[in-house]
Amino acid sequence: MPRRFRLFTKRFFIYTHFIVVFFFLLSCLVPFLNPQKWWWITFLGLGFPILLALVVLFMFFWLVAKPGYAVVSALALLIAFKNINVFFAFNSPDSFTYKKGPDTIRIASWNVARFIEMKRNNNKGSQIRLKMMELIQQQDADILCFQEFFNSLDSAWYQNINYISENFNYPYWFYSHDVDGDQHFTGTIIFSRYRIIDSGLVRYPRPTLPEALMHVDIKINDDTIRVLSTHLQSLQFGKSEYQRINEIKIGDSVLDNSKTIFSKVRQGSALRSIQADMVKQLINDSPYPVLFGGDLNDVPNSYTYFTVRGDRQDAFLKKGFGIGRTFSGLSPTLRIDYIFADKRFKVLQFTRLVKNLSDHYMVVADVKLKTPGP
Repeated sequence: MPRRFRLFTKRFFIYTHFIVVFFFLLSCLVPFLNPQKWWWITFLGLGFPILLALVVLFMFFWLVAKPGYAVVSALALLIAFKNINVFFAFNSPDSFTYKKGPDTIRIASWNVARFIEMKRNNNKGSQIRLKMMELIQQQDADILCFQEFFNSLDSAWYQNINYISENFNYPYWFYSHDVDGDQHFTGTIIFSRYRIIDSGLVRYPRPTLPEALMHVDIKINDDTIRVLSTHLQSLQFGKSEYQRINEIKIGDSVLDNSKTIFSKVRQGSALRSIQADMVKQLINDSPYPVLFGGDLNDVPNSYTYFTVRGDRQDAFLKKGFGIGRTFSGLSPTLRIDYIFADKRFKVLQFTRLVKNLSDHYMVVADVKLKTPGP
């Protein structure tokens, strides 16, 4: 009896190990498969951190129990090196120096979630918007890329463009928003302390979110750079979806609740793939060195990330450390906000402001042009 039990246990761990490795390697294909055709594999991409952890655990388990089987995990990790390399930054956790050096360009990107407080109020106990404004001012960035940026023409509501432009010394800006007959607007905006000499935007096909893909050409001394920002399609989870996720966690109506979640993930992934292809095209067409700051609403192990980033530098991977979570909800592994830099830039430093103000964290990077632009 003990012998049979040992045999059963051994086979259980071996088979489970092989199944985990199989799905782990399958998840590594996610960045190379368009979600419009391979939507189901997107879920494996979201589960990549869990699968990675399981593969590592199995490797250490077999090193103790039967070292020969550890080779399977080791080979899987070797094959997945590119995926692991975009998931985790292996730099030393250096502190961010706020004093800027000569020729340094500081860029900040943040999904500000409409600053939470849109209508003027005297709520001294909250003042989230004011705290967000103070955080923006402290960064002393040369370029600001904000998504879900709210602005109003009604004096009873916050006029955030004028506030930032006048109080923080950003004389140049370009704002993307839909004029719908109202006086309140939400969109993507780029502020700059350097002169904007050109700008443009591209609308995504409906039924995606109204925020567009936008760019500005900025003159910095004798050089010109192009800065792009956008906010790609979210999963649009509301209170009901978060409630369903909580019910799934406790094992309540797993099948029924999963259908709605899967449907939203499928739709969001497909729409983002279309948008990502458009962003890639605009970046590749740029005659100038490119900086990108935006909310991709997708994790590093995704078609969206690999398509938009291309061969550009991920500022977090160059100078950050760890997983780099930028979204405070759902999972501690969600890095969905990015700063990408053309290879003609040198990434000097990076920081992530972990402040529970918006549901996203601000990301900031210092870069420097290696050679004069064209």
